[in-house]
Amino acid sequence: MVRHISAIPLAAVDAIVLDTETTGLDVKTARIIQVGAVGIRQGELVAGEELDRYVDPGVPVPAASTAVHGITDADVKGAPAFAAINAELDGFVRERILVGHSIGFDLAMMKAECERAGIAWRAPRSLCTRMLAQVANPRLPTYEMEALASWLGVDISGRHSAIGDARVTARIFLALVPRLRERNVRTLAEAEAACRQLANALEEQYKAGWLLPVRTEEAALSEKAMARVDAYPYRHRVRDVMSAPPIVLKPQMPLREALATFVERRVSSVFVGDAEALVRNQTGILTERDVLRAVAADGAEALTHPVADYANMPLETVFADAYLYRAIGRMSRLKVRHLGVADEDGVVIGAISARDLLRMRTTDAISLGDEIDTAPDERALGAAFARLPTVASGLRTEEVDGREIAGVISRELCAMTRRAAVLGEAAMERDGLGRAPADYALLVLGSGGRGESLLAADQDNAIVYADIADSERDHVEAWFAELGKRIADTLNEAGIPYCQGGIMAKNPEWRMSVSAWKARVDGWIRKSKPQDLLNVDIFYDMRAVHGHKALADEIWGYAHEQGSKAVAFLKLLAEQAAGFHPPIGFLGGFKTENGRIDLKKGGLFPLVANARVLSIRHSIMHRSTPDRLNGVRALDIGAGNDLERAVDAHAVLLEMMLDQQIDDIEHGLPATNSVAVASLSGPRQERLKRALNNLSNLDDMVRDLLFAKS
Repeated sequence: MVRHISAIPLAAVDAIVLDTETTGLDVKTARIIQVGAVGIRQGELVAGEELDRYVDPGVPVPAASTAVHGITDADVKGAPAFAAINAELDGFVRERILVGHSIGFDLAMMKAECERAGIAWRAPRSLCTRMLAQVANPRLPTYEMEALASWLGVDISGRHSAIGDARVTARIFLALVPRLRERNVRTLAEAEAACRQLANALEEQYKAGWLLPVRTEEAALSEKAMARVDAYPYRHRVRDVMSAPPIVLKPQMPLREALATFVERRVSSVFVGDAEALVRNQTGILTERDVLRAVAADGAEALTHPVADYANMPLETVFADAYLYRAIGRMSRLKVRHLGVADEDGVVIGAISARDLLRMRTTDAISLGDEIDTAPDERALGAAFARLPTVASGLRTEEVDGREIAGVISRELCAMTRRAAVLGEAAMERDGLGRAPADYALLVLGSGGRGESLLAADQDNAIVYADIADSERDHVEAWFAELGKRIADTLNEAGIPYCQGGIMAKNPEWRMSVSAWKARVDGWIRKSKPQDLLNVDIFYDMRAVHGHKALADEIWGYAHEQGSKAVAFLKLLAEQAAGFHPPIGFLGGFKTENGRIDLKKGGLFPLVANARVLSIRHSIMHRSTPDRLNGVRALDIGAGNDLERAVDAHAVLLEMMLDQQIDDIEHGLPATNSVAVASLSGPRQERLKRALNNLSNLDDMVRDLLFAKS
């Protein structure tokens, strides 16, 4: 269940929609006589998840109130008191968001009832559909429930009963979500922030004695302080703790000999298969527990059987360069204690066990990677992806380097893109469009490919597919066009917005065959014009996240090979990033706009772009900016100190941007690349100034290194 995650998309929220009926409208004297609630899970009503209870108010029900809701003294006679209902309601709501129409009234009533019963009151996180409707459509003449239902096409039934109004409110809330998205209100925190801007509505509720249905700054700070996670699984990769090389037994080996291997090698698992072709689908795993089960089932005779009889196939694996939290999450979901470790080509190169991971504490946040990998739809994807700001915040609290956190974010951005493709393929097959008509690879470009994404990332993806016959071209192109569209739509719904520059596989210029991509690279290089190179550079950051990696490797290698020799092309790429001046004034102060500095434009972009140009020129086959700069430095062709300072500056810029994005998301603001310098402490301001000033000679450094000889 998704709890209080500020970045959760409204379309994927877990909530309880609540309504109460009362003896009157004065929150100081009225009493609750009925409670109705319905459940929403990941943006959908949950059939049968309802609570409908009468409450004995301990006072007569006024006739005027009965005329509205129809509830009489006879209806509530013998019903439980509020204290008993509150305990049941707490168990029903748990940690979910409360949604209601004019929910501030219901909250005030429940608080008053709790105080009368001597029950401690804790204000839940909540959303008001009346206020959300004002955000979605400020021009409506009224925001009564009937008016909203009419506007949104929601049927009304059971009006003025608590359960009936809760059901209608739930449908209104779900119908409001796409309307809010049209106004760039996508997440829980963004909805809260938008409601906080409705000053007149909040003032009216305050005067009426209602509780304001907006989260206070104190609550936000308290939740942020609690957002601590164990940093170790996010800082270390599977390859750091795996056992290698793998121990492989032939399938026909008797179990008795396998048992001897366990004892002699002091291991708890072995692989079963062909040591020369150790790939997941053709490999099994045999563990200590499997041996015990075999003997328990077949007795001593089991020791004479071949190990293939008891091995588990296919082998479940995790990538060697995955962070450890992914291995933890996968073991937890599959309820296994051992995984194979595979390289990027799918070849098994080692093993990892629960024993290797004992030093780590598992938390809810650790499961996010596996939740992405198994998400059944875009709502579940969005719910999982929404954990990232919380994870990032907790890791920053633990003083984890911003570059390492960017690596975690990038890994999950790639996983989101891969999962969107898997879901798209499955849906196309269900829709009668068949499977992929050619081998292909799905690519993530830009910061995701470099492993440097932050929380403001949008989509940058492409497709390369195997060369095909001309007679197949129309069918193949149509199939991949549809897949590209489904990938983009799924990611957008899950919280990763469309690329404003159009760099998505849904667009024909970003999905091609191998030969077409090579021809396009040749065109970039031989007929280079500045206007043609606006999006070329991020092509060199590509990373295959799904499909046949060899296709991606082929065009990536070709682009580097051709680019390294093209002087005019390299000069144009360098010129695009030239002219950088740190946003520092003559007297040493920051040059800000509305109190902020765009650190992507004012430092990160020219640094990343120039590192990329140098890596192309000198055939440094790395993707990340630090690796590229350190690769140039290793050539010993000059500017060693400047390169070292540039690597340090890159870390500072990422850290400052990430911290600001975490804070903005928590407050319902869109994550951007602009940092509010006034919010930085004095030492952090000086650190940022040093980093920016260290890039002041970036143009000269690149010019000197571009054609230097090693």
